[in-house]
Amino acid sequence: MTVLTNLLDLDPAQLVAYCGELGEKPFRAKQLQRWIHQFGASDFDAMTDLAKSLREKLAGRAIVLAPDVISDHTSADGTRKWLLDVGQGNAIETVFIPEENRGTLCISTQAGCAVNCRFCSTGKQGFNRNLTVGEIIGQLWMAEFELRKTKGIEAGPKGERQITNVVMMGMGEPLLNFVPTVTALKLMLDDNAYGLSRRRVTLSTSGVVPMIDKLSQECPVALAVSLHASNDALRDSLIPLNKKHPLRELMAACKRYLAFAPRDFVTFEYCMLDGVNDSDTHAHELIELVRNGPDAVPCKFNLIPFNPFPESGLTRSKNLRIKAFAQILMDAGIVTTIRKTRGDDIDAACGQLAGEVQDRTRVQERMQKMTEYQQKFGKNFGRLVEISE
Repeated sequence: MTVLTNLLDLDPAQLVAYCGELGEKPFRAKQLQRWIHQFGASDFDAMTDLAKSLREKLAGRAIVLAPDVISDHTSADGTRKWLLDVGQGNAIETVFIPEENRGTLCISTQAGCAVNCRFCSTGKQGFNRNLTVGEIIGQLWMAEFELRKTKGIEAGPKGERQITNVVMMGMGEPLLNFVPTVTALKLMLDDNAYGLSRRRVTLSTSGVVPMIDKLSQECPVALAVSLHASNDALRDSLIPLNKKHPLRELMAACKRYLAFAPRDFVTFEYCMLDGVNDSDTHAHELIELVRNGPDAVPCKFNLIPFNPFPESGLTRSKNLRIKAFAQILMDAGIVTTIRKTRGDDIDAACGQLAGEVQDRTRVQERMQKMTEYQQKFGKNFGRLVEISE
């Protein structure tokens, strides 16, 4: 039985090599890549400018296959979330966030996550496996053409692109699935595929220092770092990986990365946890860390209102506290934003991505727990609220 090659697994250079194995010239790889990634084609017969002999070869040896869609929900604010099947009862989630001047897709790189940050419900579900290239880029492939279909926009380069920005901030730690992640990044950037600029593709990491250096050499894109703490003792308790790569090492890696990055700053993500990391002292420690340490890092801060879930034992900082914290950073001249949380009515917000389909039968149990917590902490526990100016 012939094992079919999933062409979504191949980056531009690999597709050229694959076509060479079929006895085809390199320009055929570019044509094939355009059909797949610019027109969303999976049927080789539809690729009309390919020679019939090549189409027949491909039909017997290759396939274009993204993960199956289990569910597709659109939030009241336009956020759209797909639950995708990656086999053995595991699912990943892909989230599209529409804004006036851009459309951002949040992509997963692992089924589950091994980092196990204390404030992230995804991490509490454990780690199953790394995703393949086809499963990573397949999220972009599926979402772009589903969005076009919904709006009646034609496939191909003449149709208005729906996804202008990609953030690797979904399930998983991208740098612990390095090779497939970088291969997918190269496809996102390639002009014969999605043609995204490096500035519009952001990889978010919890701080895998050696891989940050490797990424700077192989495919530097915009970098976001899940910081969430202003000192090592606190970060050790929130992000176990910090014990291996403490803040001083992480800051030095960020500074080295900027020499190759498409942007001249690193975005530090900071989840606001009530009574844990949100005091004035923590804000001043952050300023000292990024401004005055031996490895000062040009940066901006993105403060994230925490999405509470019962197992964490944590609650969200009060709105006034978040704004006061942000003001301290801004008064020090650091660009600071407060994330407007999206998709809360469909569980698509940061840290809420689900890991296992077979585990989703626990929804009733979790809802019951949430009701208990709301009775204890107030009706807004677990609800995502926009922080007004």
